[in-house]
Amino acid sequence: MLLVLCSAFVFSQELEDSNSVEVNFLRGVIYPHSPELYHLITGHPEGFMVSFSKKTHGKEAWQKLYNYPDYGGYFIFQDFKNEILGKNYAVGAHYNFYFLKRKLQFKIGQGIAMTTNPYDKENNSKNRAFGSRYMGNTNFMLNFKKDHLIDGLGVEAGFFFTHYSSGRFKSPNSGLNTYGINLGVNYDLGVRKPRIRDTVAVSMKYREPVKLNLVFRTGFNESIVIGSGQKPFYHIGCYADKRLNRKSALQFGADFFITNSIKEYIKYRSIAYPEDHLDPNTDYKRIGVFVGHELFINRISLETQVGYYVYQPFDSGSPVYDRLGMKYYWTPKFYSGLAVKTHGFLAEATEFSIGVRL
Repeated sequence: MLLVLCSAFVFSQELEDSNSVEVNFLRGVIYPHSPELYHLITGHPEGFMVSFSKKTHGKEAWQKLYNYPDYGGYFIFQDFKNEILGKNYAVGAHYNFYFLKRKLQFKIGQGIAMTTNPYDKENNSKNRAFGSRYMGNTNFMLNFKKDHLIDGLGVEAGFFFTHYSSGRFKSPNSGLNTYGINLGVNYDLGVRKPRIRDTVAVSMKYREPVKLNLVFRTGFNESIVIGSGQKPFYHIGCYADKRLNRKSALQFGADFFITNSIKEYIKYRSIAYPEDHLDPNTDYKRIGVFVGHELFINRISLETQVGYYVYQPFDSGSPVYDRLGMKYYWTPKFYSGLAVKTHGFLAEATEFSIGVRL
């Protein structure tokens, strides 16, 4: 009996998460997705990212299903080599997913950032990228890794993409995207442990009926008119999802948008540009239909959606919209989330949501 207990204890210890740290140097370019950004590209942005991770070893079932990912926090610093843009600092949470016998790492990070030189009407009016000192930050990184090159020390190199945007909480908000190459080192603070990839759990049939979702999204945003002020918005969604397997589900549904900043913008345009003959009472509400995908990772899921406005009396731009977000399931039926709704690379709103999956 004592031998069994000791064996169980040792086995449990082998499955416990371990710790690691990564440091990457970043050098890249700014992607000029808007004409407002061309004059801000005067050099190659440089910086670094420090990531602290928990390395999983199969303590929970979902870890084996996803080939033992890492999760943790990061800190990033970027100097955009332009005095108008200044420098950005960001902190957040990340996941690392592994492929090709753990030689290829894909990092997804989401957090909040602070800029040293936001837009200011008097002192920094040319900075149309950052209308607010604080904003959201999203990072993607694809690395080729060699762990334990010398004891716990390893090396890595690859490509990165960073995005900064306040979700039009405050205008101006062109946002800023950078991409480039990174080179770094990593150090595993734990004992090296073997991992066996689970190919059975993914292929096992996972049956679940079509589920109906009702979701309420809200927040504040500002129209493209600088200084017009933050207005509340209410976005209501209804969609069906169908689980394809233990990881993924497809979505199809509709959104109803009540965006008060558009209502105010219509009034502004009708007065400021009388030659357009815009009726100030034009309906500002919109209806869209969308398709989406949801990736389930334990209680967290990553959601991507692409939609099309089927009702949009006021033409405010592209009829196509997209949404990228993260959800947390408090129970199998109830969840909350955070998402950014955009039109291409131009953000419209940061949405805080609550929903039910029936």
